[in-house]
Amino acid sequence: MEKVAEVTGVAKTTLYRRWPNAWAILMDAFLAETREMAPLAQKRTVRESFSEDMKLLVEAYSSGRGQMLLRILARAHVDAALLDAVKKRWLEPLQVRGRSIVAGGIASGELQEGPDPDLVLDILYGPVYHRLFFGAEAVTAPYIDKLVSTVFSGLERRDGGRPKVTQPRRSRARK
Repeated sequence: MEKVAEVTGVAKTTLYRRWPNAWAILMDAFLAETREMAPLAQKRTVRESFSEDMKLLVEAYSSGRGQMLLRILARAHVDAALLDAVKKRWLEPLQVRGRSIVAGGIASGELQEGPDPDLVLDILYGPVYHRLFFGAEAVTAPYIDKLVSTVFSGLERRDGGRPKVTQPRRSRARK
């Protein structure tokens, strides 16, 4: 923090009021850019929303700044203040948007009723973070397509995502 204060000309007390440590400053700097590069936003379908977001997110992580965020996320597991900052500034806002998109898909009839939005998010993003952190295999656009297709094959309504419209029965008039 001393070096940050020296380079920026900002008092250390001011820095500590906003960030618990230098890692949190790095995280906020990355997030300011990443939110613009990979915004989770509602698209034409829920499937498209997550597919596009996941591809943009992986692209962002492939950058130098993205590699820094992966280091920050890893560091958060041994730094309670940083973990709290990651949850509040990164994870929770994404979860709120993701839950909203899943709930909207259920309400519109695109998705089956009943799935837990948090579980859907875990199933979608868990494999991506697993590959990013452990590097066993690359996260590619075709991988994201397969992952999204597999997950949504169990979530989407079997009738194509359109609410069923029933026609009223016509009574036969007796002559």
